[in-house]
Amino acid sequence: MRTLVITGGSSGIGKATASLFAERGWRVFELSRHGKEATDDGLPVTGEIIHIPCDVRDAESVRQAVAEVTRQAERIDVVISNAGFGISGPVEFADIQEVERQIDVNFTGAVRLIQAILPTLRAQQGGRIIFTSSVAAILSVPYQSFYSASKAAINALALALANEVRPFGISVSVMMPGDVSTGFTDARSKNAAGVEVYRTADKAITTMERDERAGMAPKQMAQLFYHIATCHSPRPQYVGGFGYRVLCFLERLLPKRFVNWIEYKVYS
Repeated sequence: MRTLVITGGSSGIGKATASLFAERGWRVFELSRHGKEATDDGLPVTGEIIHIPCDVRDAESVRQAVAEVTRQAERIDVVISNAGFGISGPVEFADIQEVERQIDVNFTGAVRLIQAILPTLRAQQGGRIIFTSSVAAILSVPYQSFYSASKAAINALALALANEVRPFGISVSVMMPGDVSTGFTDARSKNAAGVEVYRTADKAITTMERDERAGMAPKQMAQLFYHIATCHSPRPQYVGGFGYRVLCFLERLLPKRFVNWIEYKVYS
């Protein structure tokens, strides 16, 4: 039986992914603060999922959770670093403590997980690491600057890490979803400071949240995670959703100034 370890698997994309892997016969270890009781999105859980309490902001909590996984599992086949949240508001008026929390969960939390689990993957000479990134890593969203930055950092980390762990038979990929309809939208921490100065902020955030609520189903992203986990030779980067793949392709072809201007028009 193959084994999946996933953080942030108690809701949204993570919950759909944990459920899909368990449904297909994998042994799934879900690491999160909230646990199996979380039902913010109403998604049913199928198959057996073993919840282990874990706070990715606490290195000792992560080490203990990974130690418990290795105690119960003979091998770890796939690790998905998925824990994350969003904040919104103008950069000028951002609360620095919120910015630090954003980076600590979305980026440093992923680093803590990888540091704790790599000794096991190296010892078994193989495994797959998949990070949840975002299309916002490529197409930075105004008034969601720090979320975009945290995901861009994940993309850079994954590419560098891939070459570090290649000699050990470990692959590294990122999956970049577009808009997905989950509880992530309502859980976003909003900073309204400065919106009287930045007149486009309210419209931009409203547009962003409308698109998220009308977005893809979490199961679509879960199916892409499953493909990355089981395909013969995973690519470094994947984009979730055909339309978003087209946008990311065009972003590489078109001048940056033009792409950024288009984003301004969309969100202003």
